[in-house]
Amino acid sequence: MTSKIVHVAVFDTLADWEVGAATAHINNDAWHREPGAYRTRTVGVSTEPVTTMGGMRIVPDIALAELTPADSAMLILPGATGWELGELDPFAQKAREFAAAGVPVAAICGATFGLARAGLLDDRRHTSNVAAFLAASGYAGGDHYVDEPAVTDRGVITANSTAPFEFAREVLAALEIYEPEVLDGWYRLFSAGDPAGYAVLAEYEARQAAV
Repeated sequence: MTSKIVHVAVFDTLADWEVGAATAHINNDAWHREPGAYRTRTVGVSTEPVTTMGGMRIVPDIALAELTPADSAMLILPGATGWELGELDPFAQKAREFAAAGVPVAAICGATFGLARAGLLDDRRHTSNVAAFLAASGYAGGDHYVDEPAVTDRGVITANSTAPFEFAREVLAALEIYEPEVLDGWYRLFSAGDPAGYAVLAEYEARQAAV
């Protein structure tokens, strides 16, 4: 099986905690409908190393200019200080290409500011850290703002900075990585430590092993 690639944008001051749950469980085949169906690759402005907010050094797999929607299953955009300054606008413009091609885009925290400024949230339900944060972008979508941890509308996922597991749930759902009941169990376990969620995952793993 050839894996579909989920591209994760990386840049200096990337907020490590915001996308870790999503990327780890895209790559971890446990409980997947089709093990090996997806893998992540990183994309930077160039292939020069970047340093995350947590001090992790990442060497991007590819440069942004090489990325096309046809070669990707999704583009994930983490938060970083550069979004409000306009430094990361090239990633928002790439997100416009993805949305136009019908390929999902997932943005969290400051990345939602970039999508707002690029016009992607003008007519979609969306969320962010707070409504006033996005209003500062000058976008026209304020009436579509939803005060929820994470929102999906027509292939665009948005989330606030304190909702990495809700963000991951939307990402995993959009990719259809898990069966619905498995996704629910996954979220209950990892977001709240619910033992019932673990039981769902253990039962599914046992069924798959028996096939």
